[in-house]
Amino acid sequence: MALFTQLYQAVTDDVMARAAKIKLLICDVDGVFSDGRIYLGNNGEELKAFHTRDGYGIKALRTAGIEVAVITGRTSAIVQQRMTSLTVPYIYQGQENKLAAFAELQQKMQLTPDQMAYIGDDLADWQVMQHCGLAVGVADAHPYLRLNAHYNTSLAGGYGAVRELCDLLLISQQQFLQFDGSST
Repeated sequence: MALFTQLYQAVTDDVMARAAKIKLLICDVDGVFSDGRIYLGNNGEELKAFHTRDGYGIKALRTAGIEVAVITGRTSAIVQQRMTSLTVPYIYQGQENKLAAFAELQQKMQLTPDQMAYIGDDLADWQVMQHCGLAVGVADAHPYLRLNAHYNTSLAGGYGAVRELCDLLLISQQQFLQFDGSST
């Protein structure tokens, strides 16, 4: 816990205990992996920016045996490409009802809610977050999420918030610095 506090911010014993149980991290995409802004070109092309440190964290989690999934309300080839490059095995796009995807993941992986974490930025994420053992809001999340999440990152979505949560999970499970791969 002291290491995480030195790296990011103070964390409670309760949050550290919750993090130690997590076997699946579920992430929203827009506002979590990205800063939430969508750039549209004249021909309808869509662009988003992802942080390479988040990519390193996702790879480190998977190496440590913690699975990763994304559930997003939008559908984008960019998201499919980015998550595939990070070897994220569970990619749910176009999910108006994120809770259905959550239930499918829970059943498919035979996990209890306390083994699942979710990181989000807006009210559409709360429907899943309230059922997870560790509910996390990014630093610039909607105030309702920040008020009700178990933990709020010190970093904003698109600026390393996912990596911060990955480090929390890895430190709590004594897996930090076990991954020696590269970021992508």
